Amino acid sequence: MTVHDHDSGSAANKPPPDRLPLDAICGEFDIRIDRTGQWHYHGSPIGRIELVKLFSTVLQRDEKGDFYLITPVEKGRIQVDDAPFMAIVMTVEGAGESQKLHFETNVGDTLVAGPEHPIRVITDRQTGEPSPYVRVRGGEKLPLEAKINRPVFYDLVELAVEHETSGGRSLGVWSDGHFFTIGTYEANT
Repeated sequence: MTVHDHDSGSAANKPPPDRLPLDAICGEFDIRIDRTGQWHYHGSPIGRIELVKLFSTVLQRDEKGDFYLITPVEKGRIQVDDAPFMAIVMTVEGAGESQKLHFETNVGDTLVAGPEHPIRVITDRQTGEPSPYVRVRGGEKLPLEAKINRPVFYDLVELAVEHETSGGRSLGVWSDGHFFTIGTYEANT
């Protein structure tokens, strides 16, 4: 049979689907993304950034929060210690409520914080340590986020302003017309 000798109605001759469903049969890939955004294969760092960037384009997350690399023909679960990406650069365009915060990730994704790319900060209840994130893109069920690295978070804090929110007075930043709370405080009484 040649490439031209095919029955277009035959299931065997149809191209693979664009994406396998997340509940399709899969295996475990020995790939791990550590807390700093470094990708590892069999316990060793992946040194080729081009390969990491390629993997990052097929990364998805399911409703349970598990991460998968999904191609049209293969799907495998990987381990992610925190967030799959790291926001390593932030630039500011404009000022005040009209400013736009541009982020770049360790895999080359660029985005502007706003409704599609919100910033959120989780504060550890025991230590008070903030963990800031920005949404990079949506996954199948849950978004894929970048953790904002410490130097970039410090730059973000420098831009913080007070703002009245439904939860009281907050400290946060404006980007693309939206206010993102990065911290709260209790007023002295």
